[in-house]
Amino acid sequence: MKIIDTAIADVKIIEPAVFGDDRGFFFESFNQQHFDQAIGRKVEFVQDNHSRSSKGVLRGLHYQMPPFAQGKLVRCTLGEVYDIAVDIRRSSPTFGQWVGVMLSADNKRQLWIPEGFAHGFLTLSEHAEVQYKANAYWNVNAERSILWNDPQLDIAWPLNNIEPILSAKDMVGERFAKAELSN
Repeated sequence: MKIIDTAIADVKIIEPAVFGDDRGFFFESFNQQHFDQAIGRKVEFVQDNHSRSSKGVLRGLHYQMPPFAQGKLVRCTLGEVYDIAVDIRRSSPTFGQWVGVMLSADNKRQLWIPEGFAHGFLTLSEHAEVQYKANAYWNVNAERSILWNDPQLDIAWPLNNIEPILSAKDMVGERFAKAELSN
């Protein structure tokens, strides 16, 4: 497993060692001991989520307020997505900054997004399946959403002149300047 730093120190790209031959491939998609060592703390995952989206579907930017904040280990197991993590920790030196990473079934990369970040992704392939581990349970009362195209965040989504397909919730996300954020 290879750990790749991003522009935001707490967000990590995890690249597995993949062993392939003419029969296919094998890789260890998760190892608790290696993961904890890589990010420098113990993380206990309590929930696995799986979504399927069509090309152009944009999900996010979602997060949960403390004490229900979620850390997520995200990977794309079919197709390709552009995955985004936005630092919403007011006390952080990278507050309001974002990191974007291509995740795909081909590159098998994973993105660790710790608590205190909003998360979203754009589906780039005809279909994509995204799976992620969360270290806190989903809580509808703690859930929040920031507008995907907030001008203050200025996220460079690779839309290539297409209009993203959004849920009703994501169409009315809060502006970053007015969002309820963590400390």
